[in-house]
Amino acid sequence: QVQLVESGGGLVQAGGSLKLSCAASGSIFSISVMGWYRQTPGKQRELVATITSGGTTNYADSSRLTISRDNAKNTVYLQMDSLKPEDTAVYSCSLRDRRGIYWGQGTQVTVSS
Repeated sequence: QVQLVESGGGLVQAGGSLKLSCAASGSIFSISVMGWYRQTPGKQRELVATITSGGTTNYADSSRLTISRDNAKNTVYLQMDSLKPEDTAVYSCSLRDRRGIYWGQGTQVTVSS
């Protein structure tokens, strides 16, 4: 029903910034929650941030993150600043609507010390 493709990951030095993008395609409902999660080996996938179609945001830690959404483009963004080595993970985009939850393949973020 929905396909999600992430981009913007890569290698960055500690203290640097990255902006991730996630473009959704397919059957998109007007009411949905899009978000970012991250996962490392041996750890459960954890919430980074979410944003509703109306613009309401939630963050696990808002001090270094900004999530935004362009409904016209069906795209969600995650601005990450002051990155730390412990931020290294696969970051996955999600979309949740009345039908269920959809996941992208993920994009690797590596922060070097």
